[in-house]
Amino acid sequence: MRKLSFVLAGIGLLVSISLIFWFGFGGVLAAIASAGWGGFAAICAWQLLLFLVLGVAWNTIVPPGAARRLWLFVWGRMVRDASANCLPFSQVGGFIFGARAVTLHGISWPLATASTVVDVTAEFLAQLAFTGIGLGILLARAPRSGLAVPVEIGLGLAVMAGFVFVWLQQGAAPLFARIGQRISGRWFGTAKDGVDVLQEEFSLIYGQALRLAVGFSMHVLGWIGAGVAGWIAYRILGVPIDFDDALAIEALLSAAAAMAFLVPVNAGVQEAGYAGLGAIFGVPPELSLGVSLIRRARDLAVGVPILLVWQWLEVRRARHAS
Repeated sequence: MRKLSFVLAGIGLLVSISLIFWFGFGGVLAAIASAGWGGFAAICAWQLLLFLVLGVAWNTIVPPGAARRLWLFVWGRMVRDASANCLPFSQVGGFIFGARAVTLHGISWPLATASTVVDVTAEFLAQLAFTGIGLGILLARAPRSGLAVPVEIGLGLAVMAGFVFVWLQQGAAPLFARIGQRISGRWFGTAKDGVDVLQEEFSLIYGQALRLAVGFSMHVLGWIGAGVAGWIAYRILGVPIDFDDALAIEALLSAAAAMAFLVPVNAGVQEAGYAGLGAIFGVPPELSLGVSLIRRARDLAVGVPILLVWQWLEVRRARHAS
């Protein structure tokens, strides 16, 4: 899997560079320069606000009896996204690092793991709703684009995958534990106990329907906020794009990125998505590529300091333990 990640990242980087030079390096660079430092600061500030929304969504689904501290789950979400956007790992690595970050501050590993899985599921289901919004805009604005049918098929498959994933969380873990115990004999006893504890956390979380609904709603707001971020980036570059068009681009791009979740930092997928989807809505490819590169610069400007602070906390914990 590690080799595959590096291979996919290399291919994606090659695709990104090829697209930039194909549509004109000078035009892409001019588009980026037109944003200015003030515009770039506004994009970064909006991302920090989105972290707060997403942290609230994660905090909401945690059972009331647990040690729930809002800032802690906001921080965990920041580490999750920074890892996924800045490190050469798939999005799954970001999920693991985010859960690890909250365990450094007193959250038990079963609660951190179960709440991460449920939060990711709620975000995924909200993403389906967001993709549906984007598909509706696409059908209204560009019904003959040829992209509607693939998105509809992918959306249907994703809905089925979401229901299967929720079912696995609610009841399939003990089954896997029993199978593993038969295969590994007594060696699997400790792992089975861990799965049982994890299943208890899932039961507590799924027993609070109202909190799950609120968490899902917060994630829908988060995805719409991502669409707003894309609209801000386009407007800063001087593109007179309508808000709903920018929202559709971000929605369909998020669907493409979800399908390519094994590609580290969505290398190549993001650039190709912006160029292709932007063209459907009348945006020149060099300007859409400029938006993509500004988004990557934002991810680095926000994410690298987060990762450095996280690693400093890890080192401090290790020294204290020793």
